[in-house]
Amino acid sequence: MPPNRKPALSPATDSASWRVPLPHTTAAVPIARALVRAALAGGDHPAPPDRDTAELLTAELVANAVEHTPGGSPIELVVELLPTGCQVEVHDHDPTPPHGLSPSAPLPQPDPWQEHGRGLLLIRALSTACGHRPTARGKAVWFTLPGSA
Repeated sequence: MPPNRKPALSPATDSASWRVPLPHTTAAVPIARALVRAALAGGDHPAPPDRDTAELLTAELVANAVEHTPGGSPIELVVELLPTGCQVEVHDHDPTPPHGLSPSAPLPQPDPWQEHGRGLLLIRALSTACGHRPTARGKAVWFTLPGSA
């Protein structure tokens, strides 16, 4: 499904954004990664963020939304290119905030023997900023990445 794309960088806002509905299945993760990679590959961004990091963090947000929200409720990916980098949001219909994402929250301590539980640590460590906010239908969980210099 192609992203709903605004025209290239607008002189009034110096940003471009995409808003894409995703299936509430694990198939959403590779779809979201591909959409972020395509959005950041556009030649009209003056200093694109690191695509690998953006893909990784997006995959973590989408995987968390699929795993921790009720099935059947929609998920939406929002990617916004900014003059200083990008912001990625994942919207879902569960208003419960993610544990451990805000900078003032204690860092989660994942079990070293488990293969999961490190996503929010990665987001906090690799993004410039991250957090969550309530929306009219649930919440948005987001991160920002700086552009390359």
